[in-house]
Amino acid sequence: MPDSLSARLRAAIAHHAEAGRTALAAPDPITYADLGARIDAAAGAVRDWGVEKGDRVGLIAPKSAAAIATYFGALQAGACVCFLEPGLAPEVVAEQAALVGMRHLIVAEAYAAQVTGHALAGLDVRALDGFSRGAAFAAEIGPRDEAMLLFTSGSTGRPKGVMLRHEGLTCNAAGVLRHTGTGPQDRLLHVMPLHHTNGVNNQLIVPLLAGAEIVLMERFQAEAALDHLRTGGITYMTGVPTIYARMLPLLRQGERFPGLRFLRCGSAPITPTLHRQIEDAFGVPLLVSYGLSEATCTSTMNPPGRRRIGTIGTVLEGQNVGLFDPVTGRPVETGREGEIRISGPALMAGYLGSADQPIVDGWLRTGDLGRFDSDGFLSITGRIKDVIIRGGENISPALIERQLAAHPAIRDCCVVGAPDADLGEVPVAFVVLREGQGLDEPGLKDFVRGSLARIYVPAQIHKLDVLPVNGVGKTDRKALRSLLAVP
Repeated sequence: MPDSLSARLRAAIAHHAEAGRTALAAPDPITYADLGARIDAAAGAVRDWGVEKGDRVGLIAPKSAAAIATYFGALQAGACVCFLEPGLAPEVVAEQAALVGMRHLIVAEAYAAQVTGHALAGLDVRALDGFSRGAAFAAEIGPRDEAMLLFTSGSTGRPKGVMLRHEGLTCNAAGVLRHTGTGPQDRLLHVMPLHHTNGVNNQLIVPLLAGAEIVLMERFQAEAALDHLRTGGITYMTGVPTIYARMLPLLRQGERFPGLRFLRCGSAPITPTLHRQIEDAFGVPLLVSYGLSEATCTSTMNPPGRRRIGTIGTVLEGQNVGLFDPVTGRPVETGREGEIRISGPALMAGYLGSADQPIVDGWLRTGDLGRFDSDGFLSITGRIKDVIIRGGENISPALIERQLAAHPAIRDCCVVGAPDADLGEVPVAFVVLREGQGLDEPGLKDFVRGSLARIYVPAQIHKLDVLPVNGVGKTDRKALRSLLAVP
């Protein structure tokens, strides 16, 4: 049996090619045979570039067949690959590359202008269209070899590289396949970004192993997504609560979608009320799941035939999820609340660029609180972390604070999450200005936007004379959140 994710993919793609199946609908159909040939060619081109086994390779590109083939080609060549978030400033790209020792960067023409300049002088940058003409190649790769890089800032505000191994990608995919029963009969609507772990692990690797067809949407647009559901033969899609909430007002009364089996939802909390509204409107089950990049992608998920509203489902095969007292570290009794911790082969190899390592004694400390019911369904009951979850994307308050603090008018600042009917949460900043400075909210937002993606721009910026502190002298985030509740 192939012992790397790349080898498993190559075998699966060859099998589905023999059956004459279509892999990607982008805007022209790409068969499994064509995709396999493109991946082989990209692998050869990556090798000819001088990339060696274990080298870190970044990719900045729109969602396309070329980007997907090059990504998996680099993986097949033995590289450790990472889709970088498009739109980041060159300085941020350079910081991330330096953090993980990345020396190779592939860039699509649409983003060529953003990777020029002195900041990226240390990177070997090549155009995406140059990776379609190599000779077929596949490196010898083992299950413990490095495979994928993801970036997260967690609650520290500093980027960290999440290092995933081939065995982790394989474990995640096998668990999701078994839970969902995804197969050649399925047609997935791909709406998540490729720099998000779900966009690759659950929405590329899983369906490609299964022989399903993937319909690519470069960016989520509610009306366009509904058109695909109405006419595209879609059997399932995966999104975050915000995506479905934006689609609800556009649905026709009582309409149903031929072939749609279920919807998947994760990456952010969802209320039971919204859950029921989505199911009533679409007429299919909504399967809520849970996972972290540090555990590859998905660790628990509601099974299609017996989903339970208010829970994040049951544990995927191949993974272990336990509840522990966050203070003593001891397992809690059945039915008791505890910190959710994850173990098994899906765990990351560790963080790059950070001394903080959340895996203790083989268990990943998630910072989330939960409770199992008697049937093994897990519910999230709270969050230890201060991370803001905006439309399914994790936002570090400290990252925004670090940028705001660099502005000459700011003496002190704090960012908290504020409830939002559409996105779940949005960042809101409280600032203390230096003497003689006035609050220029549009200017401060532009300042944040100059170095960070738009999701990090505070929805509101409020001026305070001083930030509240708690009994140990730390900024009192709870007190600031309470200010947001005052009309």
